[in-house]
Amino acid sequence: MRRILLVAALCLVFDGRDSAVAETVARPNLILIFVDDLGVGDIGPFGNTELKTPQLDKFAAEGMKFTSFYATPVCSMSRACLLTGCYNARVSMPGVLFPQSQIGLHSNEITLAEIVKPKGYATICIGKWHLGHREPFLPTKQGFDSYFGIPYSNDMTIDPQNARFAKDCLFREGMTAEKARAEAIRHTVPLMRGEAIVEYPADQATLTKRYTEEAVSFIRAHRADPFFVYLPHSMVHVPLAASADFLGKSGQGLLGDAIEELDWSVGQIMQTLRDLKLDEKTLVIFTSDNGAATGSSAPYRGKKATNFEGGVREPCLMRWPGHIPAGTTCDKIAGNIDMLPTFAKLVGADLPTDRVLDGRDITSLMFDPNAGPVRDTHLYFTANQTLAAIRQGDWKLFLPDTAAGNTKNAKAKKNAAPVGAELYNLATDPVEAHDVAAENPEIVSRLKAEAARRDAEIRAHRRPAGQLANQN
Repeated sequence: MRRILLVAALCLVFDGRDSAVAETVARPNLILIFVDDLGVGDIGPFGNTELKTPQLDKFAAEGMKFTSFYATPVCSMSRACLLTGCYNARVSMPGVLFPQSQIGLHSNEITLAEIVKPKGYATICIGKWHLGHREPFLPTKQGFDSYFGIPYSNDMTIDPQNARFAKDCLFREGMTAEKARAEAIRHTVPLMRGEAIVEYPADQATLTKRYTEEAVSFIRAHRADPFFVYLPHSMVHVPLAASADFLGKSGQGLLGDAIEELDWSVGQIMQTLRDLKLDEKTLVIFTSDNGAATGSSAPYRGKKATNFEGGVREPCLMRWPGHIPAGTTCDKIAGNIDMLPTFAKLVGADLPTDRVLDGRDITSLMFDPNAGPVRDTHLYFTANQTLAAIRQGDWKLFLPDTAAGNTKNAKAKKNAAPVGAELYNLATDPVEAHDVAAENPEIVSRLKAEAARRDAEIRAHRRPAGQLANQN
């Protein structure tokens, strides 16, 4: 009897400890910095020695580095995964949306902002949206209180027919509303505030600086509230640009200038948190939407637009003093699809029960890099929403006849898409140099069957993209 009472008492102690821990970590401020086209080899914490990224180096020293953190091959599909906690095929999001696209993220989808907002969070999206530029699809319709940024990639144009200019819109470079509606000029994109265009064409050289100022201003204004800052930078997508303070300073061309300005931006945000004594109350995450386009995805094979590791394995840093152990590395499978359930856990929100999510809560990994895997499987989809490959544990199988490696034709043989099943052991061959399918037929068979099962489940529970009301 005495033993039973002792066990019961211990259970109460541990239950109380868990409750205390939950209370301690509940409702942090959330800052998610999502860089465009930054490769895993582009910054100091992941091995770059040519560029100066002291703020990110410090970030890594004070937080955790994730080395098996996945996104997708290209832009829109990655943002859909990040914001919904689902693979892009589940939410019917193609690889890239364009100014002429008539679809966007469906209004019925629950985004990161819509998870945290009911818990009292002030929310803002600053930067490149790229999930639908028409009014029904904009951030202000997807849970964000406010928006400042460009609606899609900076190499695109304006939508001449549907552009909505603010009354005080700043027209630059001799542009007028009439000229904008007459011709769509590449690399001239609109800058929006809320649902209206406030500058056209956007001054791309100042975007990183202005995004940073907007973020700092928002943090200062909401220092007493819980807040969520989603900062999807426009850089380092081409055309590359940097402000006067960074232009020509890196010694590594425009790409280096742009990356070093992004590093500065991180430093400005971190300093603001310290100044406001919000440092230990704020989780900051830094990652990228896909592999490098012009930069480096070293040491991995492939770059942007491929499903090789260099196209989808991203730099990821997470920092939350007092909660995430400093100077640590986690090599477990994780990715941007895990952000929604993770945010839900951190803010005490219930996950939706009327839909299937693909992501998992990774707080156990954030607080202990040696914790067991949260999920041991990752699926690799293409821009046309075809399942190209599957990773389970250390094994990665490219499926046959799916143009598995690429979302578009490769220009180099080393990035060419596999046409038959190819198997790689990422533990011993992270650069995917040695196909071992022939030596492991049982693993190939098992992974094929698992991929088919998971793909069929996604197809069976697939949700539509958002359509404009006047579209069939």
